[in-house]
Amino acid sequence: MFLKALKDKFKHKSGLKFLKEQFENPPDVVSRKNGITSIAIIVDLDQFDKAELFYQFVDDFKLRPNAVKIIGYKNYYDKNSPYATPVFSDKDLGWNGDIENSYALEFLSREYDMLVNYFNQENLMLQLMSIKTRARINVGFSEIDERYNDLILETSLSDFNTFKKELKKYLKVLGEINARCK
Repeated sequence: MFLKALKDKFKHKSGLKFLKEQFENPPDVVSRKNGITSIAIIVDLDQFDKAELFYQFVDDFKLRPNAVKIIGYKNYYDKNSPYATPVFSDKDLGWNGDIENSYALEFLSREYDMLVNYFNQENLMLQLMSIKTRARINVGFSEIDERYNDLILETSLSDFNTFKKELKKYLKVLGEINARCK
């Protein structure tokens, strides 16, 4: 028991070291053309449990049905319980910032036009997922370190409709979506 706690503490430290190194040596920029055709969403299910609302982006941005990929974080989850959204947790942390979860690895294997960091509290696992996801535009909340997001929205985590409205407004201004999107 003591050794496991010590091992977890060292894994956490190595994850923090990885984050620091990533900020000092940023990865290559994702080179995709303008326009939103694929969206990745990392959501803190402990704070916001309505992840299915993000599928509204398919209609709102006129995307293909499989263009929205969602992964959720839970502080603790039971692997035997069914979840509507693929889930990862603190116990999936490996050495040197690695994430040892098949859902997370599949999520990270793709490139996206936009990443939505739908969390507003500092959390190592959420930050690791965010920094490792390859996306052209990162969107998130002001409570998180600004280095994680290109577009920062000042809305409440619980007010999804306002978040969606503000996101669409700024994406139109940036020329990422056209005016005919709802």
